[in-house]
Amino acid sequence: MGFEGEGDLERALRCLPTGCFVMTAAHEGKRSGMRIRSVQACADEPLLIAVAARKGHAIDPLIRDSRSFAVCVIAPDDRLTMRSFPMETANGATGGIQSPEGDPFDGLEHAKFVTGAPVLARALAVFDCEIARRIDLEADHELFVGHVVGVRCAPEKGASAPGA
Repeated sequence: MGFEGEGDLERALRCLPTGCFVMTAAHEGKRSGMRIRSVQACADEPLLIAVAARKGHAIDPLIRDSRSFAVCVIAPDDRLTMRSFPMETANGATGGIQSPEGDPFDGLEHAKFVTGAPVLARALAVFDCEIARRIDLEADHELFVGHVVGVRCAPEKGASAPGA
């Protein structure tokens, strides 16, 4: 790699858009989720989003079998959600708390959306998607391209409720 100075890669990567996201899926009564760091709109018509997820993640079979997933945008200061949905590391280890049954949705208000994927009530925004493409990047992550079939956005702070 060619970099002009120490730390160029880290500084350059911090310029890319990042956020706090939880990717969720459900199939035949099972549900799971994982925190991810890379989501991006990749087409307008139809609306598609691209999600990079670490290979071998726990929700992989649910996404494969349901052919759908949801992405919940989480506030960066939402510690409960961060602990409930830990970030998977390169060696597959996770941190954070899990319920004894291993269901990270226990104790968090959630609902099903268009595809049946669980979505968090506390999410700032939700994108419910059907799988359009799944791409093996021949790296430690794979890319899911989702056709957005449902969107929900929390009201802006300070905005009045409809009809108020």
